[in-house]
Amino acid sequence: MLTVWGRKNSLNVQKAMWAIGELGLEHTRHDVGGPFGGLDTPEYLALNPNGRIPTVVDGDVIVWESNAVVRYLAAAHGAGSLWPTGAGVRAISDQWMDWVSMEVMGNLTLAFWHLVRFSEDERDMDVVKTAAAALASTFALLDRHLTGRTFIAGDQLTMGDVPAGAAVYRYLTLEMDRPALPAVRAYFDRLQERSAYRQHVMIPLS
Repeated sequence: MLTVWGRKNSLNVQKAMWAIGELGLEHTRHDVGGPFGGLDTPEYLALNPNGRIPTVVDGDVIVWESNAVVRYLAAAHGAGSLWPTGAGVRAISDQWMDWVSMEVMGNLTLAFWHLVRFSEDERDMDVVKTAAAALASTFALLDRHLTGRTFIAGDQLTMGDVPAGAAVYRYLTLEMDRPALPAVRAYFDRLQERSAYRQHVMIPLS
């Protein structure tokens, strides 16, 4: 049975948990990180020397880094579903996973910290405004990609949707200026039909 280390309101843990939910895998999860602490213990660092979350243990396999976790779960337990069997579809899933990490998460994390984590005195709305402008441009690109598509790589949910879908929820939930993004919002509507997404991703930000 899988063991997951990480608190449920971490976006990176949510990616792992959504994949687990989609695949229907038996698992246990331990709250570590944030207010729970525990990341600097010798026991945890033996699993993940970076002292970050999530970490997933599957028998003798230990995986950390959230996208690597999603890829592992998909490959090990989701061939033909989250793990596309076609190399071309898998490449599309892969590229959009990396795109979210490289192009979205920096500004999304910056906005999240200033709007949610920081106190009102610590908050810098000029930083939020700059991040929001960058995110508007970035998500417009995703909107163009999703126009005419059901999911990231085509008609079926794949591992490529996991980082994108988690980021979309956070982006559309934060109180910031956004363009209309009709295809992204339609995509979000489709994701909300999935029980694993509602359970593991649509968690209050505060």
